Order: sequence, then C-alpha cells, then structure tokens
Amino acid sequence: MTADQLPEDRLAEDQNWVQMLGVDRRSLLIGGAFAAGFAAACQPVAATTVQTPPDGLSIENAHFTGSDGFAVPAYVARPDHGKPAPIIVVVHEIFGVHEWMKDMCRRFARAGYYAIAPDLFARQGDATKVSEVKTLMETIVSKAPDAQVMADIDAAFAWAGTHGGDGGKRGITGFCWGGRIVWLYAAHSQALDAGVAFYGRLTGDPKPLQPKSPVELADTLHAPVLGQYGGQDKGIPVGDVDAMREKLKAAGKPGAITVYPDAGHGFMADYRPSYDPAAAAAAWKATADWFGKYVKKG
Repeated sequence: MTADQLPEDRLAEDQNWVQMLGVDRRSLLIGGAFAAGFAAACQPVAATTVQTPPDGLSIENAHFTGSDGFAVPAYVARPDHGKPAPIIVVVHEIFGVHEWMKDMCRRFARAGYYAIAPDLFARQGDATKVSEVKTLMETIVSKAPDAQVMADIDAAFAWAGTHGGDGGKRGITGFCWGGRIVWLYAAHSQALDAGVAFYGRLTGDPKPLQPKSPVELADTLHAPVLGQYGGQDKGIPVGDVDAMREKLKAAGKPGAITVYPDAGHGFMADYRPSYDPAAAAAAWKATADWFGKYVKKG
C-alpha cells in the first residue's frame, strides 16, 4: 500500500517520522560531541535530552555472532557489581543504535538490569549515518527480514547470558520500529518472560521480508506484553490499538495496552520535540513495574 492509498486516519511511517521531527529551534542543543552521537536523521537535538551518567555501570561496545556467522554489533550497559542481572534487550527505532538507545540502556542498567541494544540493521548498513528518513526506510529498514531480526535477538539473549547476564530472566522493549519487533518476538520466543512495546505499528500489509503484523499474531504470544501508545499518534490510530486489545482479550493472553491521550508518536524520545514528559514519566514507571513483576520476579 502506497502513501496515497493509506486510510485517512493514518500517515505512512516515513511521513509520520518527518512530521514528528519538526523542531522548535528555541529548544535545541547546537553541536558538541554529545549531539554528534545522535543519528543524522534526528538532528538537531532538543534541549530536553536526558544524559544518564555511567557511574556504577559497566559499559561496552561488543559483538556477538548471529546464526549466520555475522558479527552483530551491540551496546551493553549493566551494573558493575553483584550477581548476574536480568537481561533486557532494547530494540532500536529506525535510526539504529544511536545515543538515545545507549542512554535507554544505561537507564535500565541503573534500574538493575543487563541491557543490550543490538544493531539489527547492521547487515543492511549504518542507519545512524543516513540523513533522510525516506532514504533510510527504503534502503535499510525495509530490507531487514523479520526472521533474521528474531534470530539475532535470540543470539543476543544467548550471548548476554554468558557475558554477565542472567539468561533465565529475559525481557525485551522497543520503540517505534522496535515496538513492532517486541510484539513479534513475544510470539516467536518461548523463553521470553515479558515485553514492553512503545508505539510499534500493529497492522500493515504483508511483505516478503515482513510477512506478519502484530495484530495477526496476538493469539500466539508466549509472554505478557505491555503496549504503550499515544492517543495523538498520526501513524497508529487508536482504532488499531483497540483492535489489538480486543484480539488479546479474545485469545485470553496476559497483557495490557495503555494509551496516553495527549501524547503523540515518539513521546518517550526526550531528544525530539515529540517528547511528552508526563506520558514518558508514567510510561517509564509502568515499564519498571511490568519488568519488576515478570522479569526480576523478586
């Protein structure tokens, strides 16, 4: 389905991102090494951007071997002491593993988790270097097969479990593109304990590399997923969210979906003007509670 064929209640994914990336220049961080760590398509960076300190954390840029032998790069943050921590795989947006994804890993690490953000686009290219969203979608994002992404996440959990993480406690979270992946992975893995999906698309036309949408897999989930969505999201209408909620209920699957009425797409992303502090704070608490209940398990 092309952009001009989409229903009137939603924008195509690239258009949704472009609209959301509009910036009030009075609220920017201009230049500097910190801003340079963000993806090219995200520039400039908003002054609301959070910088989580690395104090008390062990941080590394690592690689693990995928099922096809490919060396998948990943960013890892974990507590620097104590017993092996529960593992959270952090799945990136369309922009790849840039500074915000690394900061999210540090936030989870400070909360007591072993956080790993694998670059799931690495075979297709470096998403952080592409400055145009449309080009990024066409040349990298659309070329990443769901099957390969699932296999790489399996490998990330396995590697983390032998490199300081507790492989018996597994959670996954993701944002936008990564939010969709959370739903898919919960249907894929029987070893997953829980997922938290932030504004991931729930419907879509089947494609050879991305054959299924989350709403089609709602009755096959192996782990409880908390979906967190914005009521003002122009790309994911509330009707899609309601349909997913009903599918989960009908299938008797444990899970929940929260809609923040005044928030739009990307409401967690403090580096963009789409950031909604109130919704983000509530969503972070809900995430901590969800993983505390299902992943930490005491």
